[in-house]
Amino acid sequence: MIDFTAFFGALTLLGSDPMAWLVVIPGLFIGLIFGAIPGLSISIAMAVFLPATLYMDFLPAILFLTAIFTGGGFGGAVPAILMNIPGTSSAVATAFDGYPMSRAGQHGEALGIGLVASAIGTLFGYLILLFIVSPVASLVLMLGPTEMLSVALWGLLLIAVLNDSSVAKGIAAGLLGILVSTIGYSNTGLMRGTFGSMYLLDGIPAIPALIGLFAASELINMAGKGDYLVADRELRKMRLKPILKGALYTIRAWPQVLRGSTIGTAIGIIPGVGASVANLASYAAAKRLSTDTEGFGKGNPDGVIASEAANSSSEGGGMVTLLALGLPGGAGTAILLGAFAMHNVTGGPRFISESTDVVYALILGNIVQAILLIAVGIIFVFLASSIVKVRLSYLIPFVLAVSMMGAFAITGSMVGPLTVAGAGALGWVMRRYGYPVTATVVGLLIGPMAEGELTRSWQISGGDPSFLLERPVTIAMLVLLALTVIVVLVGRRNARSHPGGEG
Repeated sequence: MIDFTAFFGALTLLGSDPMAWLVVIPGLFIGLIFGAIPGLSISIAMAVFLPATLYMDFLPAILFLTAIFTGGGFGGAVPAILMNIPGTSSAVATAFDGYPMSRAGQHGEALGIGLVASAIGTLFGYLILLFIVSPVASLVLMLGPTEMLSVALWGLLLIAVLNDSSVAKGIAAGLLGILVSTIGYSNTGLMRGTFGSMYLLDGIPAIPALIGLFAASELINMAGKGDYLVADRELRKMRLKPILKGALYTIRAWPQVLRGSTIGTAIGIIPGVGASVANLASYAAAKRLSTDTEGFGKGNPDGVIASEAANSSSEGGGMVTLLALGLPGGAGTAILLGAFAMHNVTGGPRFISESTDVVYALILGNIVQAILLIAVGIIFVFLASSIVKVRLSYLIPFVLAVSMMGAFAITGSMVGPLTVAGAGALGWVMRRYGYPVTATVVGLLIGPMAEGELTRSWQISGGDPSFLLERPVTIAMLVLLALTVIVVLVGRRNARSHPGGEG
């Protein structure tokens, strides 16, 4: 629970150090910009600006980096909503309903929904962190490789069965993503699927592949389908009223926000999973529990809420393992761990017990960041929304060029742009024949984690399946996963048997 002596000490720390606040707004803008540019991830932004924190005190340095983290959490939603191009892998599910809303001229509402859901999600994650940072350390240590493998399978199977195509196509697309993720060296040092090419030794780069599957394939589909993203000239105008309307809708839909934030925080606590899985798992849960299942993927605002609340709240969950165990939960928290090391600070139980006031100061500072994100985000949305006013004949080649440059920046070679081109062609073919691109992306993202956990499980168990009997948490997770999939399949079968019924 909360140590009130340390809590008031944290307030004193924050009140006596103006630099802790001067760095927040620039950090939010940096995160928004980097998150909104496909190919430039939040972790890249944090890495680029990490050296700037060397000459700051510890508290302002970490708050500056977490502000980039917080801003990037929503930044990736902007191109996802406006162009169906997730700025980051954590905004993949945001595009499912955000982009159809944008095409219908509801880009203001979608951006307002995403902004407020992201801010509330961040706020929720850090409020939960405030209460659980101490006791959760022992619980996280209970999760072994078999539990982590179950989480990976859960993410893949749910997104495979919860799509508009057939279950068979969803599973096939997911397996394709996993197959692509195995190219290159394995965890055990084996070389696979390279066809003798040295350029494939490091595997297929995930982010350029994601850009190709989503961005390039969608840009190809856009060509010849009108002059603008939004056909109606009047609807292309960005006004404050639709943004506020979307914000109000999000506040009224607080149960969906709460559910998404809870899922995001819970998944964020698990090391190595993070927002990339959280937004998809939350979206799948929202679709499964909604009374308007058919509306998902066609512009249902609850889909945007589910994704943005989850990917932002996972930040607070990821900070749990960083502070409580000194372990990074993902790329962003790994950079934060580097900042800790630069200031001779080591996260873990000792840090929490000896510097509780500093821990609380970090958490309270991030709670304020979540509130400031709404004001800064509205300003940024007005600047970014000019995209809908640009002719597609100019927008398509420009976005393709930026995507190619972003992919080149990630890989440092032509492997990145070539991956974008190849994945774009694959994505276009998949869309044409009704295979869900999303399932392939999920397989690509969680494939390495699933393989690594499977290898570790095999090594620990010695190849004996009875080892699972000693892991009750794993068995419970697998049973719950099986029941979820069965319920979904039965529901779909009933829907086909009674297409005109009310269920």
